[in-house]
Amino acid sequence: MSEAGDGTRAVRAGLPAPVQYEPALPGPVFAAHYHLSGDPTGPYTYGRDTNPTWTHLEAAISELESPGEPAETVAFASGMAAVSAVLLSQVRAGDAVVLPDDGYQALPLLRAQLEAYGVEVRTAPTAGDAQLSVLRGARLLWLETPSNPGLDVCDVRRLAAAAHAGGTLVAVDNTLATPLGQRPLELGADFAVASATKGLTGHGDILLGYATCRDAELAARVRTWRKVVGAIPGPMEAWLAHRSLATLQLRADRQSANALALAEALAGRPEVSALRHPGRPGDPSHRTAVAQMRRFGCVVSFVLPDREHAERFLLALRLVDDATSFGGVRSTAERRGRWGGDAVPEGFIRFSAGAEDTGDLVTDVLRALDEAAQR
Repeated sequence: MSEAGDGTRAVRAGLPAPVQYEPALPGPVFAAHYHLSGDPTGPYTYGRDTNPTWTHLEAAISELESPGEPAETVAFASGMAAVSAVLLSQVRAGDAVVLPDDGYQALPLLRAQLEAYGVEVRTAPTAGDAQLSVLRGARLLWLETPSNPGLDVCDVRRLAAAAHAGGTLVAVDNTLATPLGQRPLELGADFAVASATKGLTGHGDILLGYATCRDAELAARVRTWRKVVGAIPGPMEAWLAHRSLATLQLRADRQSANALALAEALAGRPEVSALRHPGRPGDPSHRTAVAQMRRFGCVVSFVLPDREHAERFLLALRLVDDATSFGGVRSTAERRGRWGGDAVPEGFIRFSAGAEDTGDLVTDVLRALDEAAQR
């Protein structure tokens, strides 16, 4: 379906060939073992290795991340399982890895583990393609664009070209954008990695991750790592994820539109500073984002004057849940500093726009801001 539109691809991706009287999307297969006589030459032998439900989901994600060329996807029990698998399956003691210093807050935990294994870890910010300055001689470059939670964007094409010129592998965390927002493999990356917990599945009810690449040897290393550590997705989670892909384009369009409308509404508020959304023309990342993204995501970030002001705002919201994570059909927001792992001000808000009516969502946010300012 390389010529199909995003909606068509999302609805049809990974479906098996039609079988008379069988469902279009077969139900989850719950099996620890399979009938297996003789030599184990078939596709399904043991539940930690393979599962038909994974097969359909992985084929679907491959079609979304790489519609133009064959690719292999390996599904995991969570996004961090996928991130860890890519890094730890590709590097060895004595190698160097480049990470963003403004990425997802679990990356410092991964950095500590890599260093414990004898891997050198270098870091630089996402903005301005700063990771170029520490790239020389690295085994793997890890990009997160847009970054979470700061929403900076780097030029994947430029960084991937520079990395490959020096023999460095490139992985891109595509969680925030989803494959409908950008396709890292088409931009030159070796891996597209994501927490499917977020926008890809979009309902906040499962944990899942994946890594997609076009190189069979690289994919085999990742798959072996999954087998060794047992970081496998449950069949029900895999089935729910595949089921959810059918609405991905609908969700992505509405949520991206809501995020942009919200960002524009916030731009006129005197108590709001450091407003970020890559789809907004005035955003520092907008020019780079336009060159490599097709949708700009559902996340808006901004800063309120202090912790108390931010807490009053969150309490005043009626259509928005105070919750972590992002990408769901129900809008969420949180004071990100409460976790202590991000270098953000106490009043920093990460807002994930859901699929509510745009007018209702914007009205609720502006009303909550008014209430928060009155105390």
